[in-house]
Amino acid sequence: MMDINKISSIYFAGIGGIGMSALARCFNMRGVKVSGYDKTETALTKKLVEEGIEIHYEDDVNLLDKNVEVVVYTPAIPSSHKELNYFKDNNYTLLKRSDVLGLLTKDTFNICVAGTHGKTTTSAMIAHILKHSGFGCNAYLGGIAANYDTNFWQNENQVSVVEADEYDRSFLKLQPDVAIITAMDADHLDIYGTAENMEDAFIEFSTKIKSNGCLIIKHGLKRGDDFKINDTCTYSLNDKDANIHVENLQINNGAYEFDVVNNYWTIKDVMLNMGGLHNIENVIAAIGVAKYLKIEDDKINLAVASFAGVKRRFEYIIKTPELVMIDDYAHHPEELRALISGAKELFPQKKCMVVFQPHLFSRTKDLADGFAEVLSLADETILLPIYPARELPIEGVTSELILNKMKSSNVKILNKDELLEYLNTIKVLPSEGFREALIITAGAGDIDALVQPIKRIIEN
Repeated sequence: MMDINKISSIYFAGIGGIGMSALARCFNMRGVKVSGYDKTETALTKKLVEEGIEIHYEDDVNLLDKNVEVVVYTPAIPSSHKELNYFKDNNYTLLKRSDVLGLLTKDTFNICVAGTHGKTTTSAMIAHILKHSGFGCNAYLGGIAANYDTNFWQNENQVSVVEADEYDRSFLKLQPDVAIITAMDADHLDIYGTAENMEDAFIEFSTKIKSNGCLIIKHGLKRGDDFKINDTCTYSLNDKDANIHVENLQINNGAYEFDVVNNYWTIKDVMLNMGGLHNIENVIAAIGVAKYLKIEDDKINLAVASFAGVKRRFEYIIKTPELVMIDDYAHHPEELRALISGAKELFPQKKCMVVFQPHLFSRTKDLADGFAEVLSLADETILLPIYPARELPIEGVTSELILNKMKSSNVKILNKDELLEYLNTIKVLPSEGFREALIITAGAGDIDALVQPIKRIIEN
């Protein structure tokens, strides 16, 4: 097979995807000529262009670099894509993103973070601790680390921190030395069919761990006993039956202070400047990895305290005594539960409005009951129309499917323009508007494009 480390030119179909862009940056930093296509221009694709990568936004064979040696794609690219079909018809070397990631990391010491939620923040925390402490690593992240404004960096130390994506069974291409599993809630049923099939894939992922490797899993995972790795460590926020847990938790001005306790060691006075109790669990897992790598406690403490989070992961857009606005990528009921309950715990006196954009018709259909239950935790919910991404509509599946199942009566469906008009209307009513308010925008589609317009309305 071709040596991926010796190519001189590469093309990405869907280069603006968060996982694809990390690989594009990797090759670009190695001096490989990188080009690609994406459907729309985004802040991320603009950054890639600034970094020297060629990107076009029309599916037009005439815009291709015909001299590329490798073509990278994801299952999200439709079968009708003209450029990808041109490469197929002309016998170019085509590789899935997961194949390329596996090839890039096959000879490194790999820390692979999997889970239906929590994996982006946890992998970013691990990579930050390794970078900040001077240990050093390569990082392939599924989100933009706020400390570095990127989802990829490289280092001479042959250690890779990799976000291990369960979609399309991509994570089965990886070879972990340390594997972390944060959650196994049902998702991607369009791929797996049943929750049990998806759980089987996570168990299979654990079998990819190299001999003498380590598995770190959240305590109490369903089918946790099915993981048969000799060196297994469990973690939990407050369950003392786990190998690692938290004690002496305090909240100070939107930040958490706590001790991380293991049977053999304790790290005292850890400070996490990021909201959400679920993020404390994520950092426990990250600290478990750092201790496994024998990084000193004081370096771990300093790194965690300086961690600025991941963009669109419990990201504070506004934080004043009167008003807090948080943006998050949450697109699964359990992610929304952690987001909303965590925010309300930090700011219990504020009226909570959630603006949610469902992602995928299939996910909305499969998980409508869960979405309805969790969104009812908010004082007011605004649903946007479903973001289809790679899918065609499914008859009878709209945002009304969620609305009709909600117990709360203070819920409405608005399109983007109607949402902004509504926010402009209520902001002048002190009793109903943004005084002492907590506003959350959530979703994995294009709701992030509304964050700054909403911010401007509120601030004005």
